[in-house]
Amino acid sequence: MDKLSLCFLVVIGLPGAFLQNDMQKKAFVFPIESDKSFVTLFAQVQEPLKAFTVCLRVYTALTRPYSLFSYATRTQSNEILLFKYRSGVYSVSVGGSDAYFKTPEKSYAPVHFCTSWESSSGIVELWVDGRPMVRTSLKKGYTVGAGASIILGQEQDSFAGNFDTNQSLVGDIGEVNMWDFVLSPVEINSVYNGKAFSANVLNWQELKYEAQGEVFVKNQLWI
Repeated sequence: MDKLSLCFLVVIGLPGAFLQNDMQKKAFVFPIESDKSFVTLFAQVQEPLKAFTVCLRVYTALTRPYSLFSYATRTQSNEILLFKYRSGVYSVSVGGSDAYFKTPEKSYAPVHFCTSWESSSGIVELWVDGRPMVRTSLKKGYTVGAGASIILGQEQDSFAGNFDTNQSLVGDIGEVNMWDFVLSPVEINSVYNGKAFSANVLNWQELKYEAQGEVFVKNQLWI
């Protein structure tokens, strides 16, 4: 084996090693409750945001609260947060303010989420399996900060840390994409149906990430 190949094997074998992968048809698997297991995502754009859309798919049997997507800055730990609040209720946070959405419950089935927000109106949306929940408004005129720590599997109560086992994700998460604008209903349904729509902040097909703890990359269980 040549030195270059050996070096490559050593690098990818290190815990927490930085990776860039096409994650199509893959998912991150969090098999156990833990405050040590998480994935850090590295954004392609590191600018303040006046709007965003985040989409992802999750498969879990949890009935307690848990974090789906946590975007923190050094001045605001809940800069963007998608969170399962209780049975049938999800919260979307922007700049530390929360909006709550009643959603249909699905037992033991993967669920697709898209959430969006725009500063000009403050309108925040949550789409579940391609269906919109009732819109609401928060943080009109706000700007989401740059230089974020973006975490899957945990909620950040401080920048890149202060995790709580009781808010950790146990299950699979995949198809995580983020844009710096609000997707249209047609575009959201295209994403839900698995059609390619290039994301410019986080792109699942060109994902830069670092995994810590008990996290595995496996083939997704959904079609």
